[in-house]
Amino acid sequence: MSLPERRLRVGTRSSRLALWQTDHVVARLEGAWPGVVVDRVTMSTLGDRDTARPLSRIGDKGLFTRDLEDGLRSGTIDLAVHSLKDLPTEPPAGLRLGAILAREDSRDALVAPAGARLTSLPPGARIGTSSLRRQAQIAAVRPDLRIVDLRGNVPTRVEKVHAGDIEAAVLALAGLRRLNLESEVAEIFDADRLVPAPGQGAVAVQIRADDEALGTLLAPLNDRNTAVETTAERALLGFLEGGCQVPVGAFARRASSNELHLVGLVASLDGRSTIRREARAVVMGTEDAAALGEALARDLLDAGAREILAAIRQSALPVSRSNGDQS
Repeated sequence: MSLPERRLRVGTRSSRLALWQTDHVVARLEGAWPGVVVDRVTMSTLGDRDTARPLSRIGDKGLFTRDLEDGLRSGTIDLAVHSLKDLPTEPPAGLRLGAILAREDSRDALVAPAGARLTSLPPGARIGTSSLRRQAQIAAVRPDLRIVDLRGNVPTRVEKVHAGDIEAAVLALAGLRRLNLESEVAEIFDADRLVPAPGQGAVAVQIRADDEALGTLLAPLNDRNTAVETTAERALLGFLEGGCQVPVGAFARRASSNELHLVGLVASLDGRSTIRREARAVVMGTEDAAALGEALARDLLDAGAREILAAIRQSALPVSRSNGDQS
């Protein structure tokens, strides 16, 4: 298909990881359509500006996406690049996903000195993460560790370990790989040990709902398998009405050409109560994937997640298992 030249403005956060993801999208888009030129517009989000408070105390809707979405609606930008796990599951008014790119490894990783393992960290060791999902699952395995709320971009968090501010940190493996920091990884957690965040490792492109021409341009970037897997994960999260204030994990993968395997987890903030369930189904597209995610969410609720979530939501402010240090 030949299209006339078009100049686009893409909105992105300013972190190294966000810029890498945006450059990746731009390269794919310009490679697919030589007549297209994309200008980068760096924007700041609430999650970037408020680095003093834990994420769970700021709010749970669009911390890293809302400002870019406002830019789309105002016409300041034509498309926005996000980490899919940052996007709320409820579609924002007037906007839609134009593409979900093939994702990197969705697992979490331990950043620590070489040879360290989560099970071998000394009692009382400080381990950093900004995610309640990770905090709860770490606490379930090592309740003796001091879990420190860890903010900042990926290199900053890695540097906290090097500086001795903390003994270890848990980060998404995808981000470490994209920034050539995989050498910092001491251990990788499979989903049977640490269930990832829904959509983790995937990059999403958001556009205005009525921009059909841009939707056509982005179609070659969309990865069907990733879209199906992350749709199941996000449907589970959406049905549970989860966000950064609720420890929810979900991980889906193709078990065969048409069968999808989905793992879901809900945990109490202290990790003492953990509900984990799995499901498999023949999935032909995103509608089937969404149905599988909602079915597993119902199973989790019936298995005890309903009580866990109710207890968390009754708390005015979720209490992070932090020792009070901020980073």
